[in-house]
Amino acid sequence: MGRAKAQSGAFPTGNAPGPKKAEEQFKNIQVLKGIPADQLIPGMQFITASLGVECEFCHVQGAFEKDDKKPKQTARKMMEMMFAINKDNFDGHREVTCYSCHRGRPVPVGMPPVMAEEAKGVTVAKNSGEGIGEGVEGKVVAGPTPDQIFDKYLQAVGGAAAVEKITSRVMKGTITFGDSNVPIDIFSKDPDKRISFTHTPEGDSVTAFDGHEGCLGFPKRPVREMHGPDIDAAAMDADLHFAAHLKSMFSDVKLQGTEKVGDHEAYLVIGQREGKTPLRLFFDQQSGLLVRLVRYGETPLGQLPTQIDYSDYRENGGVKIPFRWKLARPGGRFTIQVSEVKQNVPVDDARFARPPAPPEQPKGPAK
Repeated sequence: MGRAKAQSGAFPTGNAPGPKKAEEQFKNIQVLKGIPADQLIPGMQFITASLGVECEFCHVQGAFEKDDKKPKQTARKMMEMMFAINKDNFDGHREVTCYSCHRGRPVPVGMPPVMAEEAKGVTVAKNSGEGIGEGVEGKVVAGPTPDQIFDKYLQAVGGAAAVEKITSRVMKGTITFGDSNVPIDIFSKDPDKRISFTHTPEGDSVTAFDGHEGCLGFPKRPVREMHGPDIDAAAMDADLHFAAHLKSMFSDVKLQGTEKVGDHEAYLVIGQREGKTPLRLFFDQQSGLLVRLVRYGETPLGQLPTQIDYSDYRENGGVKIPFRWKLARPGGRFTIQVSEVKQNVPVDDARFARPPAPPEQPKGPAK
């Protein structure tokens, strides 16, 4: 969890040249010319999530610039069509996206599915206003103000003084994705530094953030820089004083209503952030604890959601923290279960350094 603030380290200032455009950094860009280069990969991720495919569905492996595959040419036409629909019918607002028709399938869905289970309504708060969730029907409910909900959450985790005393946190546990269950180590340090090491049989996967910039390292693959949505998410995850920063995080915040998370009713608070995507925060009505957070990664084609469910809260070092969290994205999900936590222990800044590039693989004999 972390502070949703602007991270300036990755962006030029003063008279420095602006960020590169997609066509300046990548080859054979035709439809998405003019967008920032760091938005191209998130845009491609939006397509894979919307169609339920991998990169190779459209691209030639190892030569993404080639136009050999027909689905790539079709994708260009579909993006142009989508842009035109929004321009001609919605004043340029992005109302129609790839997912509007595809719904996770390579071929657009043209027939309504049968109802597999009873539909569940969402309770909407009085005077909820605009924002995500607008238009959902349900009974109007009265409730506390967002500030009162934030105050209860802060007290539930130990109070402002206890939260602000935390300067570092070291966690050990396991991460489960699919049939795999492997160890993970997470190091956090104020202000806003965080790195995790997932110990897989192939080697360590590393997610590193130093408070300004970040990168992702995977076994036998090049290190990937964080950009845009990744930076925003890393800043949230790295902030050790998240509960104390909620009130100053948003430009506008509303109680949207209540929803059931697990076995408990939770207040849904939607916070708008200046220049950033909104957050949906779910607070347990009884305990006041944050039990779910939904954030959105902005891409040129649409927003990619990430949902994190927090549970198994335990007191450690004077504050309550979740020992279990489940993270779900359109492309998959995983669960982290923490087994050991140490607060306010020394953590060297060098710990958050960029992971080394993987060693070059030896070339085979010439044929």
